[in-house]
Amino acid sequence: MFRIKKLDIFIAKQFGMLFLGTFFISQFVLMMQFLWRYIDELIGKGLSMEVMAQFFWYMGLMLVPQALPLAILLSSLITFGNLGESSELTAIKAAGISLMQSFRSLIFISVLICIGSFYFQNNVGPTANMKIAQLLISMKQKSPELEIPEGVFYDGIPNSNLFVQKKNMDTGKLYGIMIYRMTGSYEDQAIILADSGMLQATAEKKHLLLTLWSGEWFENMQSDEFGNSAAIPYRRESFIQKRIVIDYNGDFNMTDATSLSNNASSKSLLEIYHAMDSLNARYDSIGRMYYQDEKQGEYAAITLSKKDSLAAVKLATTDKVDIDTVFNKLSLDRKQQAVSMALSKVQSKVSDLNFKSLVTSDGDYFIRQHEIEAINKFTLALSCLIFFFIGAPLGAIIRKGGLGIPVIISVLVFIIYYILDNSGYRMARGGMWAVWFGKGLAPAVLTPVAVFVTYKANNDSMVFNLDLYIEFFRRLLGLRVKRHVFAKEVIINDPDYEKDKERLRQISRDASRYSLNHNLRSAPHVVNVFFKYQSDHEIERISGEIEEVIEDLSNTKDKHILGAISSYPILSVRAHTRPFARKWMNAVAAIIFPVGIVLYLRMWRFRLRLLRDLKLIMRTNQLVVSRINDLKK
Repeated sequence: MFRIKKLDIFIAKQFGMLFLGTFFISQFVLMMQFLWRYIDELIGKGLSMEVMAQFFWYMGLMLVPQALPLAILLSSLITFGNLGESSELTAIKAAGISLMQSFRSLIFISVLICIGSFYFQNNVGPTANMKIAQLLISMKQKSPELEIPEGVFYDGIPNSNLFVQKKNMDTGKLYGIMIYRMTGSYEDQAIILADSGMLQATAEKKHLLLTLWSGEWFENMQSDEFGNSAAIPYRRESFIQKRIVIDYNGDFNMTDATSLSNNASSKSLLEIYHAMDSLNARYDSIGRMYYQDEKQGEYAAITLSKKDSLAAVKLATTDKVDIDTVFNKLSLDRKQQAVSMALSKVQSKVSDLNFKSLVTSDGDYFIRQHEIEAINKFTLALSCLIFFFIGAPLGAIIRKGGLGIPVIISVLVFIIYYILDNSGYRMARGGMWAVWFGKGLAPAVLTPVAVFVTYKANNDSMVFNLDLYIEFFRRLLGLRVKRHVFAKEVIINDPDYEKDKERLRQISRDASRYSLNHNLRSAPHVVNVFFKYQSDHEIERISGEIEEVIEDLSNTKDKHILGAISSYPILSVRAHTRPFARKWMNAVAAIIFPVGIVLYLRMWRFRLRLLRDLKLIMRTNQLVVSRINDLKK
């Protein structure tokens, strides 16, 4: 029966205080990142404090679901890091409470946060996203004189398209100006060219004053005021300086939300599924319409006589129809006509398909956006639980609290998550990946990591023990350390020189015999290595004999012997025999083509190194035996 214990309350309090602090820190960092992204939309627009307050409020609400996983990761890591650093975690384990039992209160809290995150995204988040999108569009439309870009047409001014080649950011002066003004119908548009100009808002923010220098004005005159009978179809005006007043309300006005109807992030889960059904139905109908048009245009039913039908059937049942032969029988004019008609038809179809693809690709894009947002509500909520099972075990493993190492680890984990999630989002949005794969990439990668660190922490494994990894890669790459034997200051028992001398001679004979019998210089037999291995422990026995002799001779006071035994190599006793200890693993390694070759070459390398080590051992044995004989004289 589940009961709340004092330990659960204690850990929950520790986590709760840290969670509140880290949540506000995470929220602040994300808000600053979002603000920096849209800083150009805010500066110099003369926005009121009320508008700015709305912007920051909805921005904060929008970023809450993103701040929750990072806050859980950092707070859980610090909580168990503090417990480990103060030896409280050791005391908990000594009391017979496992690590998973100490997690249970925080697991319950994380599940509640996970559910709350989903509810927030489904109910509060859509409204915040809609409001922030409205505010950003409204900010862009305010003070358009600050938004004019270089090298592209700008349509933020009513009834005008403005093109500017260059813009002086210090003075606000525009150079290389081209303006299309649609004052009425299509026939009444005007084209204005000017070398330079300046666009400014009036003091009451109700009009824009456009001042132009050194330009020309072209305008059609076919309007009703001339009765469509003017002798001059257009007028042309050259000017040194000209001022144009444009009606424009520069005050802040909220954009109509109907323009954001396709914004998937501003919809709840039920609205997303409803919108996806509507989009699928709409674009399916468009696809069926395209199909019917194509069917009627290319595969229209043709009424044939009985004679023509029989001829068509007979022609279809023939084994081969040589189109080139029929084409070569035509005259030159008919050939050119046939090629021109075919080329024209293909070009027409390509243009038609390109136009239709614009419609269908937009539909696919909107549907993918809704699918991404629907999956994102689940994955973002699930990431709260995943980050807990990464942060809490890591804190128990590293046993470091505070804002040092935990912050570094949290930032690294969150960066990995952000890169995977953002890359998957972009690939899914572009249609290169399936939506479920793109949005599921980050949870799929981090879930095994969470399971691994939780398993290691629960079993008290030394995941961050650097010596273990150094030893693993040293053995993998065949690296070894050099032996160092130092003189002892206090010697209790002197070495047994006679016995050691006889053992060294025997070791030399055994090493020579092994080298000759196993032919270490040649390549190993593939079948014997991977499929018919026979036990070989001779080198393991020789290595043990050498270590015993070295241990005994290390008690000597003679510097020559100490120097000689320091040159003994540290033998790899099994690397030259087979890749793995189990037979089935060797067989599998042989079947996997690249792996088998690498392991075979690695073993051959160890055989050659063993041959050199045995020769060095025999030479060193001879030196030590000679030195022992000299000491007896």
